[in-house]
Formats: sequence, C-alpha cells, structure tokens
Amino acid sequence: MGKSRLEAFSDGVIAIIITIMVLEMKVPHGTEFESLTPLIPVFFSYVLSFTFVGVYWSNHHHMLHAAHKVNGRVLWANMHLLFWLSLIPFVTGWMGENNFATIPVALYGVVMLMSGVAYYILTHSLINHHGRESALSKAIGKDRKGVFSVLAYIVAIPTAFFSPAVSLAIYVCVAAMWFVPDSRIEKLCANWQI
Repeated sequence: MGKSRLEAFSDGVIAIIITIMVLEMKVPHGTEFESLTPLIPVFFSYVLSFTFVGVYWSNHHHMLHAAHKVNGRVLWANMHLLFWLSLIPFVTGWMGENNFATIPVALYGVVMLMSGVAYYILTHSLINHHGRESALSKAIGKDRKGVFSVLAYIVAIPTAFFSPAVSLAIYVCVAAMWFVPDSRIEKLCANWQI
C-alpha cells in the first residue's frame, strides 16, 4: 500500500505535539524581566524537546521519502513511535516546572529511550518490508547513531538519580548529534533526482 496517509497522519500528530508543548509555557503575570526568571527551566526544556521532536520529524520524513511502500506492520510500528512522541509534552512540562528534579529528568529519559527504540523498530520494519538489498537498507546500514542514542539514554536514566545535570547534558549531546538529518538517506534521495 502507499505511504501518503501514513506521512500525512504522522505530520499532523507531530504538529499537534509541538503545539501542545508551546501551550504549556504560561505567560508570566508581571511586566518586568524578572518575571521571566521562573520560566527559564520551562523554556530550556521546551527548546530541548522541540529539538528532539524536530529531529524525529526530519529523520522520519527522510526515511519515508526513501521508502516506497508500507504494510500493516509498518503502520503499527509508526503508531508505536507516535505514542511515545505524544508523551513528550507531558515529560517536558513536568521536567521544566520542577526545575529539572531527579524523577522528571529520569522519566524524560525513559520517554526519549522508548521513542528511540520505537524509531529503531519502525526503521527495521521498513527495511524488512523493502528487503535487505533495498536502497533503504543500504542507506541505513548499521545505524550506529540510532544504537548510540539508545545506549546514551540507558546511561542517562540512572545517572539522573545522582546528577540530573549530567543526564541533561547527555540528552543535549544526543539531540545535537541528530540535529543534521541522516546524510546517508539524503545522498540516496539525491541520486534519485539525477
């Protein structure tokens, strides 16, 4: 079956996730710059999560551009990913509102971990549907960035119980690593344009 409905639905859900996150940032009641001070952790958690959601959207877009078709397994794998992404506004708000306390930072890592695992499952569902010799499979390769991300989250979650700041630094590093879309898929798609 075609992939257009999956792409449209995913884009819509991701747009709603970003909208919910920004609506969680409450306007301060004061008019002085000092009234913005309590919002610094909320804003930082929003920027971090916006980056993560943007990274997922961008890489999801690139991966689906390289895919030609989907099946039921791919549809459910995509729903699994969207489920975990839909929890990002909750953990973002909880983490920011509580000044990066241990449990919210750890739970944020759990949601990021499960989003990474879900993306890995989606990737490999598409590869299995297209075949191991497909251009998509060759472009993904060993998926070292994906595996590294999951391992980083596994380290960051328990680290939050000792140092939430170190966990946050790990999350920022993972987001920075994924900020540029996967160049392997971009190269594959560029070759199709020739």
